[in-house]
Amino acid sequence: MALSNSSQVPKYLDNVTYARLQTLQQNYQGLHGYISTAVCVVGMLLNTANVVVLHKKHMRTSTNIILMWLAVADLCTMIDYVPFALKFYVFKDDDLRTLWHNRSYGWMCYLLFHANFSTTMHSISIWLTIMLASFRFMFIFFYEKSSKYCSIHHAKCVIAVIYISAVVVCIPNYISNYWNYANVTQGNVTETIYEFSQRRDGVYLYIFDLNYWVQSILIKLLPCFLLTVLTIMLITALHRAHRHHVQLKAQNLRRDDMEKHNEHLRTTAMLLAVVILFLVTELPQGILTLLMIFFEELHMELYNPLGDLLDICALLNNAINFVLYCTMSKQFRDTFISTFCSRCCVRENDQRLDPTLITANHRKQSQLGQMV
Repeated sequence: MALSNSSQVPKYLDNVTYARLQTLQQNYQGLHGYISTAVCVVGMLLNTANVVVLHKKHMRTSTNIILMWLAVADLCTMIDYVPFALKFYVFKDDDLRTLWHNRSYGWMCYLLFHANFSTTMHSISIWLTIMLASFRFMFIFFYEKSSKYCSIHHAKCVIAVIYISAVVVCIPNYISNYWNYANVTQGNVTETIYEFSQRRDGVYLYIFDLNYWVQSILIKLLPCFLLTVLTIMLITALHRAHRHHVQLKAQNLRRDDMEKHNEHLRTTAMLLAVVILFLVTELPQGILTLLMIFFEELHMELYNPLGDLLDICALLNNAINFVLYCTMSKQFRDTFISTFCSRCCVRENDQRLDPTLITANHRKQSQLGQMV
């Protein structure tokens, strides 16, 4: 997100590629504030709908609880990102050198909060996604033990551990980030310019190095590796379930059993789509992080120019889950309609829905499948 030094001579990239990356960054940077704000506003509405629907009593399963708290983390990320995008992109001070410089002490404090809070929420999101894939893997391959190890109680405990651990793991990041200021005189006017920076002197050098390795391994490399392995396993499980589905159709089983198996397939496919989208977003950053461990200059030459594009990809990933839920889960879709659209439908059709029928329908849906 920070501007790189355009006068820097690239060490690992050729001059043409480096110049193109700088041009891409400068051209997109003027649009990033407007695009990211629009994505965040839509994403906040959709994730709020996710939380409301998944919090319904008949929707409470271990998977749905994980999805709900994943939506909470995504919602917090977008709420935090809107003021950042508006101030430092849309209404930025053009005469300042980079996005990390500001004249306001209050906004500099907010920038410091944003740097720490966004990292924490991102850590929570990625580990909740890993937890989601792990629970589904256990449900498929260890079905007899899944009711014990993948219970709602265990899901809540693991979610709490993830939220608390993310804060603890990011403590070196909180310590490393800070701001300093300088009095700049232009003509007869002297003003204070605040600059976001990181502590790298004295004992803080060890904390900075610790933070770099923690961020690289626990938030980038290890999650990408686990997501890749779990994605392969879920694809294998989905293929196995499809073959089993063909066998069940050949046996002409009851309609309820077939519907339950279809719901199982749809749930696995939906969760697989969530994991793959997250992996597609995180894998490029994980590869760049791995390269930057051995080639430090790549951070300025490659990572910084692509920072805004990586941000918008992550924001789009945070906002798109609602579409997946509605597309692949009939129970989620029906609950969303009954929660947000029932009054509109009644008004249009001039009739009232029978609450006993809705309750019976929800009870039947909850019996057909465990997941969303």
